[in-house]
Amino acid sequence: MSTDLSMIRKPELLIPAGGPEALQTAVLYGADAVYLGGPAYGLRAKAHNFGMDELAESIRFAHAHGVKVHVTVNIVAHERHFAGLPEYLRELREIGADALIVSDAGIFMTARREIPDMPLHLSTQASATNAATMDFWYRQGASRIVAARELSLEELIEIRGKLDPGLELETFVHGAMCISISGRCLLSNYMAAKDANLGECVHPCRWKYSLMEETRPGEYYPVTEDEEGTYIFNSKDLCMIEYIPELIRAGIASFKIEGRMKTPLYVAMTAKAYRQAIDDYMTDPELYESRKPYYLQLLSMVSHRGYNTGFYFGHPDQNSQIYDHSDYEKEVLFAAKVLGLSDDGLLVEQRNKFSAGEELLALPPQGPVLALPILQIRDLEGNIQPSANHAKQHLYVETACPPLPSGTILMKRISEE
Repeated sequence: MSTDLSMIRKPELLIPAGGPEALQTAVLYGADAVYLGGPAYGLRAKAHNFGMDELAESIRFAHAHGVKVHVTVNIVAHERHFAGLPEYLRELREIGADALIVSDAGIFMTARREIPDMPLHLSTQASATNAATMDFWYRQGASRIVAARELSLEELIEIRGKLDPGLELETFVHGAMCISISGRCLLSNYMAAKDANLGECVHPCRWKYSLMEETRPGEYYPVTEDEEGTYIFNSKDLCMIEYIPELIRAGIASFKIEGRMKTPLYVAMTAKAYRQAIDDYMTDPELYESRKPYYLQLLSMVSHRGYNTGFYFGHPDQNSQIYDHSDYEKEVLFAAKVLGLSDDGLLVEQRNKFSAGEELLALPPQGPVLALPILQIRDLEGNIQPSANHAKQHLYVETACPPLPSGTILMKRISEE
């Protein structure tokens, strides 16, 4: 059946930025918008995040490239957090933030009072699972709802049909899945005195567990069938790259990638894959269908924990959702980033060791992954180097590869380690 794409709104691609480098990478690789945390009030306390000066500079950079910046202010606030909040919110407005992502009703109403013209997006942490709740927040001034991750596609379609057309829906389409409902979890609080709802989660759900009987202390028993212990809380990662048409037809305004703790390589690869998938579908659905294996190939290269479709097609069973070990699957490492091009070759910044005679892979923002044979490596003084083995060292690389734009990610196959 043919699809009339002229009547369909192209969704926003929303990419995570844990720091300035990730933001620049997201912009280069096709983000329509990025989301990030400022120096306070965000739920990724262990990410690099942004100081106010960094944030202002990054917003200017993003805006210069036509990319919006959404700032997280999505902690579950305690009374102490309201001291200084009005000033912080006004400063975010002054430096040009395009929207705030909020979960706490008190923070939401403070933002409405202090910066009434700022678009407010209700965070997935607020657990909005029905049209009545979403309509309530719309009437309070929310312009977008980030739907709870435990909603199915069928539910999202029904909800979208009941909402005012002026209220946007945003959903996660890729990345790590919290084992708890909408991320509301007390394991980290209980086991490590780190409040997950203040951005301090230490991810106890990823830890290895065994069973110990009370009268036999020190005797540990696995509670799964393998000898490595159990990972009963350990979720697989979400991947909806094969269901772009269904998400678009459901009326989802923004496709969100999880990963503010991830590397620029992860940001580049996920942005590139979803950017191309969305663009291909909007150009020609048959082109999109033909390229599904390619998108999956790209996403299989970067660090992930097995893929599934989360709750989109009903409640996942244990076999489809539980990731039964702690090792991440990945095929490549972040080897270097291209800084520029000169008569001396590619100027790169090293991230993992590579050597002359090896073949790296280049991940350009547009086009396929390219083989990059390393013919010679020289330092900035022109001295030949057998390998690039100093962290973030700037080097000239001679290669037979075509010119690559600044910011291009270079990868190394793990099998070569």
